Amino acid sequence: MKEHHRIIIAGAGGIAEAAGHILAEWSETAPDIYIGNRTLGKAQKVADWIITGSTRGCRVKAFHLSVEGTNREMESILEDGDILLDCLPGSLAPRLAQLAKQNNLHYVNLTEYVAETNQIKTLAADAKTGFILQSGLAPGYIDVLAHGLFRQFCKDFDVEMVDKLEMKVGALTDHAVAPHYYGFTWSPVGVATEYLENTIAIRDYQKVVLPSLSEKNRIIIDGIHYEDDLTSGGAADLPDALTGKVRSLDYKTLRHPGHYDWVQSQIHQIELKKDRIQSLQKKMEADIPHLEDDHIVIYAAVEGKGKDGILRRREIAKKIRPQKVGKYTLRAIQTTTAVPMLQSAQLLLEGPHQGVILQSQLDPLSFLNGDFITKVYCSY
Repeated sequence: MKEHHRIIIAGAGGIAEAAGHILAEWSETAPDIYIGNRTLGKAQKVADWIITGSTRGCRVKAFHLSVEGTNREMESILEDGDILLDCLPGSLAPRLAQLAKQNNLHYVNLTEYVAETNQIKTLAADAKTGFILQSGLAPGYIDVLAHGLFRQFCKDFDVEMVDKLEMKVGALTDHAVAPHYYGFTWSPVGVATEYLENTIAIRDYQKVVLPSLSEKNRIIIDGIHYEDDLTSGGAADLPDALTGKVRSLDYKTLRHPGHYDWVQSQIHQIELKKDRIQSLQKKMEADIPHLEDDHIVIYAAVEGKGKDGILRRREIAKKIRPQKVGKYTLRAIQTTTAVPMLQSAQLLLEGPHQGVILQSQLDPLSFLNGDFITKVYCSY
């Protein structure tokens, strides 16, 4: 951030603390940061953590973010703020977006939840401030990267349509043991949700709704074998933006081989239960440990024929590991999720924007070469 801003972060989890810490360390002009959470003690712990880990000095204040309604301090902070960064669970996103609209705040969120995203599109359509939705890693960065690949391919080979556009991301551990071949590096409810909610894709140039975990495959990236399968939310708005232009488009989550077979065995056991997401979450948490070691694997590819009729494929793959920021080493899932959100925030704060801005509407070249993005993902 080049100018002084008042930035409100909703949430006190790993992404919220990473976003606050990165803001304090990497902004050209240190902002005022407000950390809000339903549990004031957790918000204060994050605020203290950011202050302790900063090498530059930054004003960070915790406040109580009411679950329902508001309180006097919360109202004052919302009234004086410039932007609200929503790091809370996706089910709460429409309420936070409404608060942003009421207080003329810019708003950025991370959620992969489709229904909640559609609600925000409706409520923010006439907003006087900008709303960038689904701005994390997947959905978020991966969609801008893939859209950039598509646009460059069409330009270079003088075409308007391609055969395939593939997006794949895995938040993985360095080691994986039987029977689940997995370790939690982020929200268990987020994992359960993306496994069970339907996914939106393109098949035969038309947008379709497909069951998640219905197209398992294998892929080799940088010489390492992975499984991939359809999961919900990661394609953001690209199925809408590229209908009629891509024969096949989808987002898949990367996992270590063997994981998806184990997940399917768990899903079969809860098939008739009413709350399948909560049931799957409980089953996974009973057997799968939370691990601190992590890395992120990112893969995007476009394939099609140019005017000369030659079939071509372009691919980008990245592996991102934990990174030292200030006095702390942040996990890969933290940096890769937080910096696209912060790049989105910088875009809103440094230019006149109103209403909803979706991933397909971001300029890939400028976004992917932005101040925050390049420190984690390197230049596009």
